[in-house]
Amino acid sequence: MTTPNDLSDKALAVFAFAVYHQLGSGDAVTAIVAADDAGHRVDPEAVAELERYELAQRHDGKITFTPAGQLILSQILDRIRGRY
Repeated sequence: MTTPNDLSDKALAVFAFAVYHQLGSGDAVTAIVAADDAGHRVDPEAVAELERYELAQRHDGKITFTPAGQLILSQILDRIRGRY
């Protein structure tokens, strides 16, 4: 099973972006946009890594977290909150 410790900084950045939005909105995040109108885009190497680990899938301009990816997201969120 993949853990946050297995991921590169680029892949972790994708989760950090999702965590930021989840903490800010209070809503569960299951997908993020791959690119926005301001020119921000998810690093293609990070997406490839997440797909290789079966943590996310890219389609229709979004990066959608798989159930395993959603688990990683919740683990990272728990670590930020001081829960292990």
